[in-house]
Amino acid sequence: MDAVVNISASETETIAKRNDVPPAIPGTPFSDLFDEFRKRRNEGPPRGSRRSESAGSGFVIDASGIVVTNNHVIGEANDITVVFADGAKRKAEVVGRDDKLDLAVLKVKTDKPLKSVRFGASDALRIGDWVVAIGNPFGLGGTVTAGIISAQSRDISQGPYDDYIQTDAAINRGNSGGPLFNMKGEVIGINTAILSPSGGSVGIGFAVPAELAAPTIAQLREFGETRRGWLGVRIQPVDEDSAEALGLSQPEGALVAGVDPKGPAVGADLKAGDVVVRINGKAVKEPRDLSRTVAAMAVGAKVDVTLMRDGKERNVVIALGRLEDGEKAAIEESATKTAGEPSLRRTLGLDLADIDEELRQQYAIKDDINGVVVVEVDPQSPAADKNIEPGDVITEVAQQVVTKPADVERRIELLRKEGKKSALLLISGRDGEVRFVALRLE
Repeated sequence: MDAVVNISASETETIAKRNDVPPAIPGTPFSDLFDEFRKRRNEGPPRGSRRSESAGSGFVIDASGIVVTNNHVIGEANDITVVFADGAKRKAEVVGRDDKLDLAVLKVKTDKPLKSVRFGASDALRIGDWVVAIGNPFGLGGTVTAGIISAQSRDISQGPYDDYIQTDAAINRGNSGGPLFNMKGEVIGINTAILSPSGGSVGIGFAVPAELAAPTIAQLREFGETRRGWLGVRIQPVDEDSAEALGLSQPEGALVAGVDPKGPAVGADLKAGDVVVRINGKAVKEPRDLSRTVAAMAVGAKVDVTLMRDGKERNVVIALGRLEDGEKAAIEESATKTAGEPSLRRTLGLDLADIDEELRQQYAIKDDINGVVVVEVDPQSPAADKNIEPGDVITEVAQQVVTKPADVERRIELLRKEGKKSALLLISGRDGEVRFVALRLE
């Protein structure tokens, strides 16, 4: 308990002079009085400052004064105080923070070694294992609650690497950033969120597993920022229709929707339409499995990617780049256009047309996007169910480039003759975002 701390974070904002008193209407009674009042109010000193505070929990992981908490606990605070179990208060500075996993690392000055705790193996947890949470719920520091592991690998749509431990140990406001211990006294999770209609604990709390948190915290301590691995591909889930169209036995894996032209995968034999099923021998059941695994790897590490293409398995080796560099890099692509006589065809409940200048302006299609534009969608068609909209551009059908509506029609007819039940379309939205959509051919 001595290693668990309370964290008080405050932000002081100066309130500027106010100009909220309107001038009096000229010629009305007391107009001179109102003008004088407004002048004194607006030209006076600032009315003061506004102070906002938040409270949470944290824990010491290094006796020299390294403290871990949630990023949302400290927010944009300019004054952070760490309160220890013996009542001692110490000012803290931010070493680094990560909004993707909602983690922050703080440093406090100390003249003696602090009591610290260490991370345990969260991947060894089993549902039903007992856990203990210690924190600062509702300002009641040093509060201990107990429960079990209710579930693992929960995705609660909080970030790109959701893999939460779910527990029924009471987690309330103020517990955020506190440790979740196993029975060995090891930290196997960092309490981060609750699901509650009332705002209080209803037995559904979530913690970031140590397996994800520990490498990120190590990066924040060493660099003051994260340095995550990056494969340089856009991925999406594989649904049943896509699995059938790609010749997969199960709708599993991460479907590559595109390869970043400046990413590390460019030089490897990896392309849109491939389905990543394993990385370094570890199974990829869904896209987030791939995202989490790659992000936890070191920049520059060489990874063995197993993928499915045309129903066959193959392996490629890729040296990872840095995710943060990829996020900041501006993608520069040469603008190209395809010329041709406009034509209009209908297939799969879609009215299709060549892309001309008028349609580019009408749907705000970027100059570097080429293919066949959707101009109308039958609301009763499978295309409508898959959220295809006018202005979307079909760039490939069954992994073959299309430039005219007739190309789409020919590819669809060929797939029908081959006995295929689905057609896999590569679609670019108006904003340039690319995705695969599988449409039933019946």
